[in-house]
Amino acid sequence: MVQRVESGGLVVSSRAQARLGDMELMVPVEGGVVWAEHRGAEGVAVVMLHPGWGDSSIWDEVVSRLPERARTIRYDAPGYGRSPAPTGPFTALTDLIEVLDRLDINEAIAVGHSAGGATAVGLALAQPERVCSLILVAPGIGDYPWPDDDPYMEEFDALFAAGDRDGLVGLGTRTWAAAGDGPEVEAQIRSGVKGMFTQGDLLNPDPPAFDRLAEIHVPTSLVIGDLDHPLVVDCGNAIGARLVDCRVITVHGVDHMLPLREPQRIAELVAAALTRRS
Repeated sequence: MVQRVESGGLVVSSRAQARLGDMELMVPVEGGVVWAEHRGAEGVAVVMLHPGWGDSSIWDEVVSRLPERARTIRYDAPGYGRSPAPTGPFTALTDLIEVLDRLDINEAIAVGHSAGGATAVGLALAQPERVCSLILVAPGIGDYPWPDDDPYMEEFDALFAAGDRDGLVGLGTRTWAAAGDGPEVEAQIRSGVKGMFTQGDLLNPDPPAFDRLAEIHVPTSLVIGDLDHPLVVDCGNAIGARLVDCRVITVHGVDHMLPLREPQRIAELVAAALTRRS
């Protein structure tokens, strides 16, 4: 069962009802319950996964540019955006599978930004029959060999251990918004910091994926901004080199916040993936 959000409050609806039309939902998952948005009707779904430094509203301008026929699913991870705090340990991949199961999504174009890209990759490995295409936006993967001595890593760990939320917002802005800050960027960074602290240590790592990337054979577009942090640029290029059918697209003058900076470009990639599938 799924809960549907209506003006009169939460009502319980069947899975079949959840597949019809535009609606907002509260979906039970391993991590508790998550807010989700479903648009469109039947057919292949575009599933959009937000970054750790933001929430599902980062996709607003992308969704508004998609073809009218597109069926889209997006949700806030536990503790992020409109989703309440998690109630127990969970993994991002398990929650994604729960959302797809409860909405009866059998075939998806998985679109993931940053940490959301890692979850999209995890789905393609765990349930390859469910993923017909990948669009990875400045992706990272948890088991990629990240250098522990990078100044960003050291500063993040120190600020998080101290509970310094404002310090983390400043670090996030300096690191991920090299092309310039602004209200939309700050809102995403602040939302991400809130989500990180709300999740605490309840988020467990997904299964290792970096050394299994060659097992993925679906068409993949991987987008990186040349102003992104060098760690992410290196990771993205390494992911692209290991995938069998991947086109790496470098966008000049753009930082990590690609869904805010280049929504039209990402929407065009989604539209192209929909056209290929149809």
